[in-house]
Amino acid sequence: MNELTFGVDDFKVIAGPCSIEDYESLYETAKDLKARGITMLRGGAYKLRTSIHSFRGLGDVGIMHMAQVGNELGLITVSEVTQTDKVEYMAKHIDILVVGTRNMHNYPLLELLGKIDKPVILKRGIAATYDEWLAAAEYIMESGNERVILCERGIRTFERETRYTLDISAIAMIKSKSKLPIIIDPSHAAGDRTLVPSLALAAIAAGADGLMIESQLNPKDSICDASQTVSPDVISMILSLAPELRSLTKKANF
Repeated sequence: MNELTFGVDDFKVIAGPCSIEDYESLYETAKDLKARGITMLRGGAYKLRTSIHSFRGLGDVGIMHMAQVGNELGLITVSEVTQTDKVEYMAKHIDILVVGTRNMHNYPLLELLGKIDKPVILKRGIAATYDEWLAAAEYIMESGNERVILCERGIRTFERETRYTLDISAIAMIKSKSKLPIIIDPSHAAGDRTLVPSLALAAIAAGADGLMIESQLNPKDSICDASQTVSPDVISMILSLAPELRSLTKKANF
């Protein structure tokens, strides 16, 4: 994991289900994604949901499913940590920990993540400015962990046709302000699977260092965020177009 890098020369795609539903479905999705060239598997075990009646994840059991699938298939595992008392536990079993948009300002959590030896993906808050986002990253780095990856996942605007509004400008702006890698989550920005490919390709063309996309073998059957989950076939399509876009990005020195 110490060699993990993101960038135009080492573009990464993280894919997998929004929520881990059971071992079997996670394994089958991960196996299919790996066959398509995906090396990083995402999946949520602790879900912060707006409605208490929504599925809120399998918790510790989900983390063990993720760790087992990752070990069996040789995939880097990625999952969101939602509370301070789970940091140590997750750091033992998951390769990359994610700070979700609701926790970007959770400074005790950020400080604890600064003390672990694992990369951290820091998602932008739904109404955070660039400087507030970078300031949150500093909480992690100041505590000793400089392996921070920023993730733009859409911000809240007046628009309601999409779940959020993907801020493509964030890619160039963050690169002008920081040396931290920036990846894009088109799934949460769109809220609509039909928009995910366009947003993903736009992000690649704009110079993003990677993507994090919700994907499952049977997207429409997903318990969580089915409307924005894509099939592995869509991941393959994005991967097939990515090299040409990345080449153009390098020529433009983005």
